[in-house]
Amino acid sequence: MNLYPLLAAVVGGEIIDLVGETGPVAKTVLLILLIFSLVSWSIILAKWSVLRRARVQSGRFVRAFRKAQRLQDVSAVADQFRPSPLVGVFEGGFEEYRRQGGVSSGAIRSPLAVQRAMQIANSEELSRFERNLPWLAITGAVTPFIGLFGTVWGIIDAFHGLGTAGLAAAIPAVIAYNLIGGSIREFASRGDDFALEMLNAVERQQQPLPAYRTAEAPGVPR
Repeated sequence: MNLYPLLAAVVGGEIIDLVGETGPVAKTVLLILLIFSLVSWSIILAKWSVLRRARVQSGRFVRAFRKAQRLQDVSAVADQFRPSPLVGVFEGGFEEYRRQGGVSSGAIRSPLAVQRAMQIANSEELSRFERNLPWLAITGAVTPFIGLFGTVWGIIDAFHGLGTAGLAAAIPAVIAYNLIGGSIREFASRGDDFALEMLNAVERQQQPLPAYRTAEAPGVPR
């Protein structure tokens, strides 16, 4: 099957002819830039989809959390909001709350331990968001120089646009890296705020300690 008409329609016949006239070094440089660009765009689209769902579900989860009367009620419906990182923060804190007997007795020994569990869970959720994100930074830093290398290579003077091709791969990666990084920092702050809000809920559910009356000394009138 002849792919030339399809490629010519997508990127232009002149560009296809120009690529065909270049040497092996130029073709290698173009292939490397193409790989960087494809991987970067796949990461960008995947991250934007994940962050969009996480943002929507986080709003719904917070509303459900604030309406619930007990933490057990939130735990029962938490899976419905799974894309939200706040679910992981809640489950980390609730598991520690349960270990300390809060579900059965309504009292726990250490609220600080619950807070630490939520901080750990928040860090794990952010690490999940940041997975593969360094590739965008690498693309933004490396591809302009790869394109420059192709431009200055003596035997490919006819293909002086490789530097531009490197920038075409780098610019979207740099923009997306900063936008996605900003969203992740927003989720980090939101996770910290939610941890404090849940800690307040834990403390509100603590049953007051029974008030013991001081024993009266013998012979002392009431």
